Amino acid sequence: MKPCNRRQLLQSSSVLAVGALATAAEAEETPKPAKWKVLVAGAHPDDPESGCGGTIARYVDRGHEVAILYLTRGEAGIKGKSADEAAAIRTAEAKKGCAILKARPLFAGQIDGATEVNAERYAAVRKIVESEKPDVVFTHWPIDSHPDHRACSLLIYDAWLRLGRKFALYYFEVNLGGQTQCFRPTHYVDITAVEPRKRDACFAHESQNAKGGWYPDMHVKMQLYRGMECRVHMAEAFVHHEQSPYGRLPDM
Repeated sequence: MKPCNRRQLLQSSSVLAVGALATAAEAEETPKPAKWKVLVAGAHPDDPESGCGGTIARYVDRGHEVAILYLTRGEAGIKGKSADEAAAIRTAEAKKGCAILKARPLFAGQIDGATEVNAERYAAVRKIVESEKPDVVFTHWPIDSHPDHRACSLLIYDAWLRLGRKFALYYFEVNLGGQTQCFRPTHYVDITAVEPRKRDACFAHESQNAKGGWYPDMHVKMQLYRGMECRVHMAEAFVHHEQSPYGRLPDM
């Protein structure tokens, strides 16, 4: 089956969706290296896993290297715990989730609930991205009700601009409609086969009640909905920055 994107799906009702769901023409524009370097940046522990954990698993299964950058350690994320206590618990959960996905964890050192967007923070994130030398980067969609999500998106976008717009830039969604808003996907990745691994990575965040709350109540429904859009069982959806390179989603 040939890859396709949202534009092609709208043009023809007979197109079948597959894993990468990028256009064949787009894929040809970018020569495939033996191994891609992928960076997924999220505001808090569990954001990268919930936003594109299935896509991360697919990259890893194809031999590519994935690093997950957490802007914060979730300091404000556990009721009744101090910032240091919450950070220790959620850092351990993030590392457990990364181990399940076989990704490498990185931490940017900002504080949950008090993230900053200024010259110093731009430079710090840009330094991390530059050192990783990624071929493709995923981060939050910037129109989001959570200020930490917006901050993460802007910091990554600035790094993309200042580093020469060389890597493919994609935006992921979290809590569709509640946090991520006005999100219109351009590309999809079929995560049907790897969803159990994504689920386990999300369940690693025990302090966030992933198992009994937001994952089955929210993300399973999102994945089924996005799967319906591209004619697979479960999918993750992305918006591609059209000025960045194409063809760097995981293929068949």
